[in-house]
Amino acid sequence: MPEFQAPVGTRDVLPPESARWERLIGLFAGRVGRAGYGLVVSPMFEDVGVFERVGEATDVVRKEMYDFEDKGGRHLALRPEGTASVVRAWVQHRPTLPFKAWYAAPSFRYERPQAGRYRQHHQLGVEVLGSADPDLDVEVIALGWGLYDDVGLSRVRLLLNSLGDATCRPGYLDALKTYLLEHRDKLCDEHKTRIDDNPLRVLDCKRPACVGVTERAPRMVDHLCDECAAHFDRVKSGLGELGIAYDIEPRLVRGLDYYTRTTFEFQAPALESAQNGIGGGGRYDGLAEQLGGPPTPGIGFGIGIERVLLACDAEGVFAAPTATADVFVVDVTGEAALKLVQELRNAGVAADRAFGGRSMKAQFKLADRSGAQVAVVVGPDELDRGIAKVRPLRGTGEEEEEVKLEELVDHVKKRLGTP
Repeated sequence: MPEFQAPVGTRDVLPPESARWERLIGLFAGRVGRAGYGLVVSPMFEDVGVFERVGEATDVVRKEMYDFEDKGGRHLALRPEGTASVVRAWVQHRPTLPFKAWYAAPSFRYERPQAGRYRQHHQLGVEVLGSADPDLDVEVIALGWGLYDDVGLSRVRLLLNSLGDATCRPGYLDALKTYLLEHRDKLCDEHKTRIDDNPLRVLDCKRPACVGVTERAPRMVDHLCDECAAHFDRVKSGLGELGIAYDIEPRLVRGLDYYTRTTFEFQAPALESAQNGIGGGGRYDGLAEQLGGPPTPGIGFGIGIERVLLACDAEGVFAAPTATADVFVVDVTGEAALKLVQELRNAGVAADRAFGGRSMKAQFKLADRSGAQVAVVVGPDELDRGIAKVRPLRGTGEEEEEVKLEELVDHVKKRLGTP
């Protein structure tokens, strides 16, 4: 047992698994980039108040947040989620509206580790500030839906709800609180005493006792004011126009207090677990104001990288790549590999070689392990003649060819179909 290991609730991601992460992030960056979203990189720790203001009554802040005092006496917290940091950055710097941002970043929560849930987990996310248009809600949801399609997931379920706004939510909260107080004795021990703090948190409880009570609780969708109802109707019709199926889930409130109107969650039934959420988000029209900015509507989502890849494994899609190189240079002269590999890489070809003066047999074993399509073989005779042999490694039926060294890069790119 090594003396030092990754802390409990964290893990190391090594090749080839890490290549899936790179590819997933690349697919996400491409998809959201085509929609006009720009990358935001924010600190992984903030003043603790950034997060306390957006969810003081939630478990994320009360129980799970890593907070500490630094050497200067400042009370800080490791980022438990991405939205608050991006909104704080907008309030501080005030880029032009609409502000469309994406991020790929770690988040930190002290919770019981389990499959796909780590104390340091990683999220992909988008945030948009500056528009209350329900079509923007549809765009944001469609971006997440599209990413799941990009990785080959076919069993994704979209849950949808509306939490109303400052006009209609107070009346609903009164009705919900009255109902929960009438059934307090049937709730789990934790929520028997938390009804007054925030009755919406009871809807989010997954314990059987609370689930049984909230199945019959008043529904926010039945208490929406005319404006919120119209907004929700347009979100639903917009999703229908894009062919994105959804289920209305009246108990969907997400884990933080800043949500208004549209809330949504993506689930992966293939995970066969109560913890099968692979992403979600919603509208947060009052968050910028809570963080010291002017009233500014916003919407976004976060998608867990670890959870998405677990869902991919469950469906048997988006496997880790097996090849680390397209070309492997087998050099028994000790003179050719250094230059040839560099030329191939500079030309955009993934190329590798052996080190340490290995025999040709040992080099071919490494070439096979690398997953390369072809080997470029240079021995003393080839070097004297100014050529290399290009040998197929994967049973494609192509024959070995002799190629002049000055023509090698172009020949290999053509053979591999590399632009």
